[in-house]
Parts: sequence; structure tokens; C-alpha cells
Amino acid sequence: MVRAGAVGSHLPASGLDIFGDLRKMNKRQLYYQVLNFAMIVSSALMIWKGLIVLTGSESPIVVVLSGSMEPAFHRGDLLFLTNFREDPIRAGEIVVFKVEGRDIPIVHRVIKVHEKDNGDIKFLTKGDNNEVDDRGLYKEGQNWLEKKDVVGRARGFLPYVGMVTIIMNDYPKFKGLCLS
Repeated sequence: MVRAGAVGSHLPASGLDIFGDLRKMNKRQLYYQVLNFAMIVSSALMIWKGLIVLTGSESPIVVVLSGSMEPAFHRGDLLFLTNFREDPIRAGEIVVFKVEGRDIPIVHRVIKVHEKDNGDIKFLTKGDNNEVDDRGLYKEGQNWLEKKDVVGRARGFLPYVGMVTIIMNDYPKFKGLCLS
């Protein structure tokens, strides 16, 4: 006869007893686990830094956070960026840029490019799904973007792969559920 609550009663309410498991390990096992974790973190960091060097972009992978670029890109699409300084910016190109005073980069299309005689390039952007250009998004008094504002240029994408990031940010309880 099985008593109520006997099945799985050795597990705590959270389902994971990490600290209990750590206490049961001998020192060698604990060092091995810490070393494994450090290797995973350092490998991810090295891959990220390697991508930065290879792509020339401070952020080689970004997630589309809004629907302003539909139908080209949808919310949750993962974009792969490059940012080689010698490549000229052209109208029609999709760029990711940062605006002073805003933390989150913006993904929009270049609609106009102005090149001065001295080689300076200024350009204007607009979301494909927006009615007006982005001058309202730029910092006050700024009517054009410059190359220094560009984080990268879209070179490829994976549809909806970034939805996990959006869900984690939009629903913090979901993040807590996944991490507990």
C-alpha cells in the first residue's frame, strides 16, 4: 500500500535541490562542476568576442523587438549583422542603429543617403511598416544618422528564434519559472 505523498516526497517543493546536491559532492566533484561551468561561460564569451571581430559589429546578433519592419522582418526574428567601415551605406539597406539617449538599437531601412564632397555620409531611415521616417526617433535636433550611429547591417536572419528573449522580457514570471 502506497501512502499519499510518498511518491516524489524526497524532492523539495521547487523540484531541484541544488544546494543539497552540492553538499553531497566531494571536493573533487565540486571542483569539476565549477570548472565545467567556467568552461561553458568562457567558451560562450570567446565565441561572442570572435563574432565581434569577424563581423566588425559590436553586436553581431540582435532580436527584432517590434513590428516596424514587417513584412521584411517580424517581431522575434534573429538578425545576423556585419559592420565593415569601408562598405558604403546605400539606400534600401537594412541597418541597426543606436540613437543617443536610447538603450535599445533600432532595426530600420535606409531611405535616403547624402554624401558630401568631403566624403561624409549622412542618411535617413524608416521602418517598412511605419508611415513616416525616423527623424522623430533621433535625438533632438538630429535630422540624419552618420556611420558612427550604425551598430551593423542585416546580412541574414532566422525567423522567430528570438521570441524566447521577447517572452523572457515581456513576462518576468516566465523567466523565473524557467530559471527555478
